[in-house]
Amino acid sequence: MTDPHGPVPASARPAVSVDPTTATRPRNRRQLIVEAAGRVFSERGYHRASMEEIAACVGITAAALYRHFPNKYALFAECADVMADRLVAALDDVPAGAPPADLLAAVTRVTVAHRSSGGVYRWEARYLKPEDRRRLAVKFGRLVGRVDEAVQRESPLPDDRLRAVAALGAVGSITMHHTSIAQRRAEELLLASALDVAATDPATAPGAARPVRLPAQPVPRTRRAEILAAAIPLFARDGFASVTNGQIAEAVGLAPSALYRHYPGKVDILAAACLQAAGLLAQGVEQTLQGVSGPREAVVALAATYVAYSFEHTELNSVAEAELAGLPAELRRPLVLAQREHIAVWEQQLRLVRPDLDPRQARVLVHAGFGVAVEAGRRLRWRDGGDRRDAVTALVVGALGL
Repeated sequence: MTDPHGPVPASARPAVSVDPTTATRPRNRRQLIVEAAGRVFSERGYHRASMEEIAACVGITAAALYRHFPNKYALFAECADVMADRLVAALDDVPAGAPPADLLAAVTRVTVAHRSSGGVYRWEARYLKPEDRRRLAVKFGRLVGRVDEAVQRESPLPDDRLRAVAALGAVGSITMHHTSIAQRRAEELLLASALDVAATDPATAPGAARPVRLPAQPVPRTRRAEILAAAIPLFARDGFASVTNGQIAEAVGLAPSALYRHYPGKVDILAAACLQAAGLLAQGVEQTLQGVSGPREAVVALAATYVAYSFEHTELNSVAEAELAGLPAELRRPLVLAQREHIAVWEQQLRLVRPDLDPRQARVLVHAGFGVAVEAGRRLRWRDGGDRRDAVTALVVGALGL
């Protein structure tokens, strides 16, 4: 879940005015371009980002930018590669046989240092071409393998790399929100969270106070609801920008022009999907927290609810997470408020259990829990089952330091 708190994104701030005819060309200009592009892609998404915007962030013209990269896709692919290469290089510098703490500390330093540009791969990697996606997967596979080797050496469990993936998810979560926190404190929090995840036995579920019962996704009984239900899996599979009105209309047996009788535009369908996601999660939290006796039970119940929601509504959740930034401000506003309310519930209960945390620290750990749920769920390919939900819930609770 993307945190709405934080400073104005770099891409929204005016660039420093630079006269390209008089400015001294820095030797690391290509690196500066990749850094700026990573920030813009992370904040705005691949399709909404423009070469002109990226060039302005570097203080050069778009024509100068094209001298370094032939098109936006080439720049995007390099951004994804650069972050993976940084992480792999950081682990290569750690001696063989080092404990998990040393490996995860190296990963955490790199991730926090490049927080604003490091989130490109989380959702936007689906826009990479298959060969580029495979190459990136190999690099991250090396990263996971090295961490898993150390984790298994310290506490062997037959978890099929689940703890290693989840620990890296806790660290990577810092790239997905804007909570303002000092770099060193962020590193300390995330490293502790990742180590707690690595030390958690996924087979030891924390045990929620009562079974999680989420509201079902509404059965489409109107044409408007049918359009929404058809669009969600298309958005999840191909990304909002890649899906056409024609594809949505075809899925419900309508002419493309007929969609406008139900939604003013495609972006309104996306907004409806995000609102549905927020509503289902809020209802699930409300039901699950009824009758919970204390803050620790409440935190465990929140973790179990979020995991259950992620497994039951995987496509809907992925659309809401990945595409929120692409909504116009007026459509995004109610969703941002819903997110803030959801995170505030977690934050309040977590701080009752852990009074050592201030609000920002608690918020960072809550997002670490979300990161664990996403990456562990992906590792399990979102194949549902009580034992899988319990395993992921145990790892999320571990990320919170309980």
